[in-house]
Amino acid sequence: MSNSPVHPRRGLMLVVSSPSGAGKTSLSRRLLGDHAELELSISCTTRGPRPGEQDGREYHFIDRAKFDVMIEQDAFLEWADVHEHRYGSPTAPVMAALADGRDVLFDIDWQGARMVAASAPQDVVRVFILPPTMADLKRRLHARAQDAEDVIERRLGRAKGEIEKWTDYDYVIVNADFDQAFAELAHIYHAERLKRMRNPGLEPLVQALLNEPL
Repeated sequence: MSNSPVHPRRGLMLVVSSPSGAGKTSLSRRLLGDHAELELSISCTTRGPRPGEQDGREYHFIDRAKFDVMIEQDAFLEWADVHEHRYGSPTAPVMAALADGRDVLFDIDWQGARMVAASAPQDVVRVFILPPTMADLKRRLHARAQDAEDVIERRLGRAKGEIEKWTDYDYVIVNADFDQAFAELAHIYHAERLKRMRNPGLEPLVQALLNEPL
């Protein structure tokens, strides 16, 4: 742990995307668990909860009517139709976190990533997770046993279209080995936190160093 003084900084938005089953959620959860300064943007969704999910933890589960009202109120930083359901990231808590120097992680698809980047390009870091093979992606979708067979087939059918959007992203990680993929994601996050533009509070220190007599 560094003993350097803490300087005011602006938070960042770390967007992690992948086709379903490629590992973005598992990687994101581990990154969140290892970094107290990083918090998850809790999306609203019109889909029902999966086994083990809780309202307000994984998602805010709301109906279509309420979601549509929030769209009309311009209350989402991004929203999209994904696999027959709608997902959206509320704007207010994210902007408050960034201003307070806290970082926010988004586990969202390419449509959402594109909208977030358009809304706040200086604050966004985009990472895309690729599977090593399509066969491996299919195996992972079956192994997690969260969806019916027809849903899995639809997800696989859309995966290549999602993979085609990889050039939208700043970084791309191939998740052939989970620990290696996580290490790469953590390195990206650490480096982006240190960018000069996100650390305006360093300017007084720099001036003090320059003015200090030798």
